[in-house]
Amino acid sequence: MTTFSVPTRSEVNTKNQGIFDHLEKQLGFVPNLYATYALSDNALERYLSFSSAKSSLSNKEKEVVNLVVSEVNQCAYCLAAHTAIAKGNGFTDPQILQIRAGEVDFDQRLDHLVALAKNITENRGRADQVLITSFLQAGYTQENLVDLIVQVGDKTISNYIHNLTQVPIDFPEVPVLEKTVV
Repeated sequence: MTTFSVPTRSEVNTKNQGIFDHLEKQLGFVPNLYATYALSDNALERYLSFSSAKSSLSNKEKEVVNLVVSEVNQCAYCLAAHTAIAKGNGFTDPQILQIRAGEVDFDQRLDHLVALAKNITENRGRADQVLITSFLQAGYTQENLVDLIVQVGDKTISNYIHNLTQVPIDFPEVPVLEKTVV
């Protein structure tokens, strides 16, 4: 297996060094996954621009998508990072576990979002029409649907980078969900 090292500031190009400095000021550190993007001269800037773009989804809704997509893609890094962010957005530990499991009983509207995001991820964009219809009937719009797909893509990129590189997780790790056998 190829081993990937997390690059330090001195090991990346000047543009990425500036981004590292900004992240250090904004977050207090440079997350290992972001640093890994900097192995490319352009990927970190491209990704941060993409992931910070405006969306019709709220920050809470984006975190819901991030959690369920990361669970489907089994990305321990993103689950850890987005659990911390979700807590900052007001979600409790039990709610986060429900979101990750793909079944939300504390908010019916978010349940439709979680179900569709999970289905889109599992089926590589070939979502169940019943879930799309229920998503729209729950008050979401076609704009929200497009932004949901973009959010799934955004998170899948990071999931794949971590799943391939396995750089160390620098957020509090979260437990693996126990799968219920039906």
